[in-house]
Amino acid sequence: MGNGAKAQQKRERAKDKGKSEPKSQLKSNAAAQTIKCKICFQPFQSTTNRKMLEGHAENHNKDFVECFKENDGVEKADK
Repeated sequence: MGNGAKAQQKRERAKDKGKSEPKSQLKSNAAAQTIKCKICFQPFQSTTNRKMLEGHAENHNKDFVECFKENDGVEKADK
């Protein structure tokens, strides 16, 4: 079997699969927003670090626990 036949087979197999639609990450990003501020209801992704959430609470002139749950925010490991 020559290379021309192999190429034709490959084209036929690819045609059977059809075109794939572009994949958007918007839905998965929206689903990952599991942290919400109790004051303004702004959502944050579950991977947001605690320091950023503490900064958000300071903008409200509130303590962290007044805006978020105690275990919200990812602790960064010290290197």
